Amino acid sequence: MDSGGRFNNFGVEVLNHSNYKIWRSCMESYLVGEDLWEVVGGGDVNPPEDAPENVDNLKKWRIANAKAESILKRSISHGLFEHIIRCKSAGDIWT
Repeated sequence: MDSGGRFNNFGVEVLNHSNYKIWRSCMESYLVGEDLWEVVGGGDVNPPEDAPENVDNLKKWRIANAKAESILKRSISHGLFEHIIRCKSAGDIWT
C-alpha cells in the first residue's frame, strides 16, 4: 500500500488529493475496529439530548466523538485540513 504517501500511527495513509477511496475504506475499517464508527457514520452521529436522564450516555458519546475526531484529524493532510477546520463533530468531518 506504499504509494509514497505519509502514514499515520494507525497504519492508514494520510488523506490527500488523490487517495480518497483507499483512505475511506481503511479509515472506516479502523474506526469500526476501535468501536467508534457509530459516532462517525453510524446511528449515533448526533449526541443524545442534553437531559438529566442522558448524562451518562452524553458523556460516553462525547468521549467517543472526541476519540474519533482526533483519529480523523490526524489522518488528513495539512493541505485538506481547511475543509474540516470548522466541523463540530466526527460525523461532520466524515461528511
